[in-house]
Formats: sequence, C-alpha cells, structure tokens
Amino acid sequence: MYDTILVPTDGSEGAEAAARHGLDLATAFDSQIHLLSVVDERSYSSALADLDPTIGEQREQFEQQATEAVDRLEELVSESSVTCHTAVERGIPHEAIQSYVAEHDIDLVSMGTHGRTGLDRLLLGSVTERVVRTSDVPVLTTRHEPDDRSSYDRILIPTDGSESATAAIDLGIAIAERFDATVHALSVVDVNAVAGAYDAGPGIPHLLDSLEEGCEQAVAAVEDECENRDVDIVTDVVQGTPYRAIREYVDGEGIDLITMGTHGRTGLERYLIGSVTERTVRMSDVPVLTVR
Repeated sequence: MYDTILVPTDGSEGAEAAARHGLDLATAFDSQIHLLSVVDERSYSSALADLDPTIGEQREQFEQQATEAVDRLEELVSESSVTCHTAVERGIPHEAIQSYVAEHDIDLVSMGTHGRTGLDRLLLGSVTERVVRTSDVPVLTTRHEPDDRSSYDRILIPTDGSESATAAIDLGIAIAERFDATVHALSVVDVNAVAGAYDAGPGIPHLLDSLEEGCEQAVAAVEDECENRDVDIVTDVVQGTPYRAIREYVDGEGIDLITMGTHGRTGLERYLIGSVTERTVRMSDVPVLTVR
C-alpha cells in the first residue's frame, strides 16, 4: 500500500517528528523513504543574485540549511534497514512538494504541523495545510515524536458515512493490520447543525433520530469491514461539536493515530467536513492521516 513515503523537512523538530513516524510506517510496510527540503524561492530573487552579492550569499545560506536538514534525517533513517533517497529543490514549498509526489510516485506524505519561523522558514503549518487540502495521496501530520510505546495500538476512524470518510477506512484498517491494533470507529451527531435547524421546530427530535441513525450506519460499515479483515474494533456514536468530540475521544481512549477524510457531507447531514479535519490536524496531539 505504501511503497514510497515522502518526508518534507526544514530541519525543525516538527519535521524530525514526522520523519520518525514516517520511518515507523516505512518499516511496517517495507517502504522506501524520500527526504525533501525545499528552498523557498520567494526568499530571494534569482534574477538579482548575480548583481547583488548579498542576495547570492543569502541563497547559498538557504541552500546549505536545506542540505543540512536533509542530511540530519538521512542519518536518522540510516539507523534502520529502510532505503532512503534525498533531494533539495527550489520553488514554492507546497507546489514543490506536490510536484515531487507526482514525479516520484509517492504513496504517502509525512509532515510536521509546525516548522521554523523568520528567515529560516522553509516549511510551516500553512504549507502543511495546503498539502493536506490539495494532495492526491494520504498525508500524515504530526506535532510530536513517537514515544516508547508500541507504536500504533489504537487507531481512530471518525466517520460520517461520506465517500471521503469511507476512503479513510481502508487506510486505518491497513495500518491496524500491520501493527495488530484496535480500530475505534466514531461518528458524531453534530448538535450545532441541529440547533441551526430552527425552522424544524417540533421536527427537531425526528431530525436528531435521523442523524443518529445515519451515524449508526456509518460506524456499522467500519465494523463490517474490520470483521471481514479480522481486526478488533470498538464503535461509538456521540452527540456534540465534531472536532471537540473527536479530541475528547482521543484523550479518553488513549488513541495513537487518527485516520480521516478531508471532505464530508454538507447541509444538515454534515458531521465531518474539511474544517473539522483542519481543526483536528492543527490541534491533535496524536498523528492524523488524512485522505481525499
């Protein structure tokens, strides 16, 4: 499933955390890792570099930093049996990452959600968010390095039954198979959507029942797939604000990894949408694997 994993890096702690998680997956799936650092061409003007020595020196400094960032992670990967490829590119970071994904048939991108700031900035949260929104391959985002636990033991799949949420099911279960993990399927009845349906009046209880039934069907679909693949599963349907409910569930159940879609249902049937995913990516203390 994941033959090639890309880790973009700017030398920050966030990038190193992403590399360690990427390495965990590469080891489990017998994948190759690609390490990429992008020198943001907007930080200097190539056209003026020959005329202004200062600009040329600045460009060289950025390129040196990018090379050192890749070298540090290459040293980390060299301690394992995983095959590693490295590259330093110039361009607009999120565009260069997407181009690299397409040119090298990357199957998954592992990125930190926070990078460097100021003149050292090569990869930032905003870059990660753009990649998450536009990537045609799954993106694993993380804020923290793996700890000493047995990697991914409990994997959460939030679902609303939408096509995007369904796409995330296979990813979560595939990882659960490799790590002998338990899948947790969660669907959230969005109380905000119900509260906004003021025209429903007396029909609100019926609306709640309808939404809850949809959530039950969504988690049942995950349960069926897990049973077919002999993976342990726990299911739950709760009421609340989706991203808050997801966060509370993660804390309460000791979740190690979240896999979720980047788009969900719309209108009154909306339980999980892009904004929920983005908030989860920004706020989660555990890695989040997103898929379109």
